Amino acid sequence: MQTEPVIVDVDGRVGRLTLNRPKAINALTPEMVAIMRRALAEWASDDRIRTVVISGNGERGLCAGGDIRVIHADAVSGGTASIDFWAEEYRLNATVAAYPKTIVAVMDGLVMGGGIGISAHASVRVVTERSRLAMPEVGIGMHPDVGGSWLLSHAPGELGTHLALTGSPVGAADGIAAGLADHFVPAALLPRLIAEPEAVAELATTPLPGDFADAREWIDACYAGDSAGAIVARLAAHPAPGAQAAAKEIATRSPTALTITLRSLRTAARLPDLDAALAQELRLSAAMLRLPDLAEGIRAQIIDKDRNPRWRPATLDEVSPALIDDCFAG
Repeated sequence: MQTEPVIVDVDGRVGRLTLNRPKAINALTPEMVAIMRRALAEWASDDRIRTVVISGNGERGLCAGGDIRVIHADAVSGGTASIDFWAEEYRLNATVAAYPKTIVAVMDGLVMGGGIGISAHASVRVVTERSRLAMPEVGIGMHPDVGGSWLLSHAPGELGTHLALTGSPVGAADGIAAGLADHFVPAALLPRLIAEPEAVAELATTPLPGDFADAREWIDACYAGDSAGAIVARLAAHPAPGAQAAAKEIATRSPTALTITLRSLRTAARLPDLDAALAQELRLSAAMLRLPDLAEGIRAQIIDKDRNPRWRPATLDEVSPALIDDCFAG
């Protein structure tokens, strides 16, 4: 069994990058990012390579994101390793988005945070019945990064705002509806897809309906505007059970992260390209590393696992506009 964290393989005209930390749901490390960037750089100028496939070993998921225990250590100690990692990771995201050859991303199983960054920017994005896609950063006091602000701000209507502020996962049909994926291929056919990525159209079929088809009306109505407080109030007052559930979900998230995330999405929608959005995200990530909610959110979810974060401040009304301005100023 190969032990490299990313298996780099060439088979004919196909280059394959297989994330290989299945016990950690292929969570990204600096070494993995470096390996992927190096391989993509080599293949970009290699005339023998026509298509690249990005997938993950194991059935639990393509990638659960980054190693947030390392981020927690930086947040509590004043370290800067996370900022260096984010800079390299965002460069990888930009490389995937602008790659001169077809990249087929297999978004099977759990695909969160950094996993979205290495897959949802690809030219061909495949989901399965096992796919669960999410940008859950507001739940740990962070914001949707890895180009998430760009992707979610360009989703149809307010679907991206809903995903960003709740952090909730969605399945195949809703992932496609939100513009995070393109094709549904049953998981049983993935071995053939990985062996023959040009057969995507032949293997693709229609997924079971998701929730967004019936929820668009209240999502678009409730998530409009630039005030997180007003959004939560509209959701709570709406008669749709899904809207009320979303209000309760958002109420558990970091008020500071919610405020930053909403502004990030609205700003990203007006930026010229993904690179500009990634630059803004890096400023925000560096700023939020020094705010109390990131360390507290990771503590509650991953370190102590009490699922009871004590956000500072505790409510949206208490979030300082000047603090938010400082985060965006970098």
